[in-house]
Amino acid sequence: MSDRKRPVGPIVDPLPPGLAPDLRPLFGRWVRLEPVSADQHGRDLYDSFASSDPEGAVWTYMGYGPFADFEAFVVWLAKQEESRDPWFYAFIRRDTGKAAGMGAFMRLDKANGVIEIGHIWMSPALQKTREATEAIYLMMRHCFDDLGVRRLEWKCHSLNAPSRKAAERFGFIYEGIFRQHYIVKGRNRDTAWYAMIDSEWPAMMARFQAWLRDENFDEKGRQKSPLLPK
Repeated sequence: MSDRKRPVGPIVDPLPPGLAPDLRPLFGRWVRLEPVSADQHGRDLYDSFASSDPEGAVWTYMGYGPFADFEAFVVWLAKQEESRDPWFYAFIRRDTGKAAGMGAFMRLDKANGVIEIGHIWMSPALQKTREATEAIYLMMRHCFDDLGVRRLEWKCHSLNAPSRKAAERFGFIYEGIFRQHYIVKGRNRDTAWYAMIDSEWPAMMARFQAWLRDENFDEKGRQKSPLLPK
């Protein structure tokens, strides 16, 4: 038997007790994230997409939706309110005080310090705005700085080009495709995996903070410098 040592990974310092999301509100300058409530957020969330997205495009790659009417949506939303993994949040615009999208922390693996952010959807009016970027920043910051995770994951349908572009823009690293991962709405889903690890977060956090400053936007709210260089 060879006495050559087999390569192994580096030793990991003992992790602190795993922290689970506790549904605390998360506050930003332009948005705040609140644990989703069917009573408080249902009407705003429904109205945010019902008139501006009549074809239900926002639900194309989700495992649910589109919804026939407000009653169907709020029944679904009430179930998400009770969920504890995923933990669902509503995205509230500070300028209007209205909910305009949702996201969740999910698939917590305490022993290994891993969590995922997912179930992210935004109304057409929220998409590609400073508020949208800040909402994702708040979720990422909570995972690394409050929950103390080692690894943050982002997964999406491999054909969901906007989500894949967003993952890359937010600094997540592409790790590959899980083929025939799910059957969603009767169709095959191959899943694209992205992740960020704790050593990568400080540099990305600084980029978020710089991008969100007032001086990075002109009088029409257009960015002057991108979040990541092209």
